[in-house]
Amino acid sequence: MAELSPLTSLDMRGKTITTFILYEAHEELHGIEIGDRIEVVTDAFPAIDSDLAAWCRTTGHRLVDVVADGETRRYVIEKGEPHRSGQKLAAVISDDGLFELLSPLGFALAAALGGHDVALYFQGPAVRVLAERYTAKMHGPGRPFSRFPRSALAAAGHLPPQEKIAQLQHLGAQIYVCGPSMEHYKVDPDDLAFDDVTISEYPTFMEQMASADIHLFV
Repeated sequence: MAELSPLTSLDMRGKTITTFILYEAHEELHGIEIGDRIEVVTDAFPAIDSDLAAWCRTTGHRLVDVVADGETRRYVIEKGEPHRSGQKLAAVISDDGLFELLSPLGFALAAALGGHDVALYFQGPAVRVLAERYTAKMHGPGRPFSRFPRSALAAAGHLPPQEKIAQLQHLGAQIYVCGPSMEHYKVDPDDLAFDDVTISEYPTFMEQMASADIHLFV
């Protein structure tokens, strides 16, 4: 592969969550020139194969090569001209459970990494996700044992919800939170773990939903 150098190599082996892998690739590509290349090394996992190719098609980067080496895959990605998709995702998140947050934050990250504008509205119990001392836990009888699935999810590449929200803000996502829900669940504005959060109710977020191409309600 000497003809493809110079490369920056990202070792993502052991991670199967593609939004984790793509966020790292996005950050690495952000710091290089158009036409330069990086190498992403992963385990052989079909979802990674499909998602990396789809991401390159969406963002304008070029998947130059894929090398299979036993149980390892090496993806060579060439940086393309940065562009936004012109589309927008608006998501309403109502649950603060460990597993219930995986899909909405995962889809939001996939959208932001794909160049979509993203707006998130936290309401009901989900407002607790934005509080300083929040830790994601399972619902029901398994709640005391939440640290075990948290560890397994982290090993695969599922960051804690607040770290995903920080990544989303870094990618330009707008965060909204329901004011009455904050009062009901005793989340004081001073307790918020994030800056640039808009405290609002339905009419404000309806403006975001009206301009969105994709809607999620979780």
